Amino acid sequence: MTNEKYIPLYRKYRPQRLEEIVGQEHIKKALTNAISMNKISHAYLFTGPRGTGKTSTARIFAKSLNCKEGPTIHPCGVCENCIDITNSVPMDVIEIDAASNRKVEDAQNILEKVMYAPVNSRYKIYIIDEVHMLSNTAFNALLKTLEEPPKNVIFILATTEVHKVLDTIKSRCQRFDFRRITTDDIVKHLRYISDKEGINITDDALFTIAKNSAGGMRDSIALLDQLSILDGEEAISTDDINNLLGRISFDKLKNLSEAVINSKPQEAIEILESIYNSGNEPTQILTNLLDYFKNLLIVKNCKPEIIFELTQLNEAQISELQKQVENLETHQITFLIEKTSNYIKEVKTTNNPRLWLEVGIIDLANLAENTKLVELQNRITKLEGGAVSPAPAQYKTPPTPVSTIHRIKEQLEEQLAKPQPAHQPAPEPVKAQPEIKQEIKQEPAPQTEDFSPVPLSKPAASGDIASLWGQLLTNVQSAPTRALLKQWANPIKLEPEEVILTIKNELLLNQFISGNKKKILTDAVDALFNQTNSNIIVRLPQPGDEQVKPAAAPAPKPRHIEPKPQEPQPDEEEIQEAKEEIKKPDQTAHKHSNAASNSDQVNMIIDLFDGKIIN
Repeated sequence: MTNEKYIPLYRKYRPQRLEEIVGQEHIKKALTNAISMNKISHAYLFTGPRGTGKTSTARIFAKSLNCKEGPTIHPCGVCENCIDITNSVPMDVIEIDAASNRKVEDAQNILEKVMYAPVNSRYKIYIIDEVHMLSNTAFNALLKTLEEPPKNVIFILATTEVHKVLDTIKSRCQRFDFRRITTDDIVKHLRYISDKEGINITDDALFTIAKNSAGGMRDSIALLDQLSILDGEEAISTDDINNLLGRISFDKLKNLSEAVINSKPQEAIEILESIYNSGNEPTQILTNLLDYFKNLLIVKNCKPEIIFELTQLNEAQISELQKQVENLETHQITFLIEKTSNYIKEVKTTNNPRLWLEVGIIDLANLAENTKLVELQNRITKLEGGAVSPAPAQYKTPPTPVSTIHRIKEQLEEQLAKPQPAHQPAPEPVKAQPEIKQEIKQEPAPQTEDFSPVPLSKPAASGDIASLWGQLLTNVQSAPTRALLKQWANPIKLEPEEVILTIKNELLLNQFISGNKKKILTDAVDALFNQTNSNIIVRLPQPGDEQVKPAAAPAPKPRHIEPKPQEPQPDEEEIQEAKEEIKKPDQTAHKHSNAASNSDQVNMIIDLFDGKIIN
């Protein structure tokens, strides 16, 4: 057994030269040129995400400046100054954590020591980490010194939140922005460390580590160090990493999303139970599902060359996503993303997160139906083209009422003003006819198109248990309760005398028997049969119980259109007035000769003037 103290991998493999820094090529080139050209500034500001090499670069830069062979871009690593900096015990390179030394007194203490010359080095270098944590008074105390520091004093400020640093400080420093390290660079470096340490791990697992680190090398190496204790006969896999981090595997998320997208709530809830029982929390499940939908959106809308960078997935996983989005549209994915994010907020604020998790998954599994733009466009095209979709019988517009006396006068004057053809054969004498009831037949007005959504299926008969079950679910006022009934309940008998339901979840069963959901169910049954105190039996499923799915809700009834009031019929005096006003000397002579050329309506009106009026 060895007595050597274990050194974490992120410390053991910390870079000691500029060329060993992973990524950050622009910074390595700039600092190398500054050293070789002897253009050393008095203040530097290193900014960027955590774990990207800011502090390591500051130490390497200090080593390059204070090496006995330097200033050099290749410090020897064996001289006293190099060894002290490597071991973090130098006399002339002072590292300060601004998070714990943020008071103005600490800044004044630094200023007092700044005036002293270096002990055994070329430069006295102050590395202030997390400099944004300094108070404004401490910043102001350092400001004058940063502007005109003593000879051979260099300040290197490092921060992850550069926006919190005073502009007056930033303007006095040379700024270097550290970028996130690419996934490929992290994977290559992790493979190098794994081979050196003899860690048996797959490339996919290294890729998962790199993706999880969000561009930070230190986090990646620390996670690899943690996984190294799992090393055994079999290589460390992605599943091992997911179990360690509490993440859901890609395959499980794919199966869950398939059930949601294909509107299969039963299948979705079964997959959800498996994921939940594996130890995943509701917020974590929905967050992972949201991230999966985000990757679907990227694959659907982005070019292949940037998909890998944005999703951080491997080729096989991206190929699966591409197959999945073939039958999906962008607006469907964004709608699922929006709904999922809303349920994440609900789960975070509720006292019963599992309930809202199940309700959310069931709701999501019923959203993607009938929402494709192509289907909507086809329906709009049919409506615009005049095609009438099958719909219940609608109210027909009543016939137009008989016109008033003024309209009768206008039609007669128009007809009599037409030139009559000469030498018309005299018509046969008209025999006196008894009083005839004559009706004006008018074509009914075209039916108004119903713009209600096309039902997914035909409504079942009113006595059908599936139809009654669908109506009962509609009557449930609570949306979560309705979703739970739809998922877990099954009707055995639906009659006014007795209602029998089975619920396969014992916890949920108790809530409907004696809990807070009993009254909601009772009110829905009472409303269904228009009665009170309905007899309801809720029990566990038994062998022989037939599974019933609720029928689709019937299409909404067309709104009632009140018929327009009929115009008043002309009385005898008004008719006589019209006759006298428009009567002409030759009217009687030509009455029957014009009958052939008159319209049916005018002939009817002439007969009406002869006294054959039917009130």
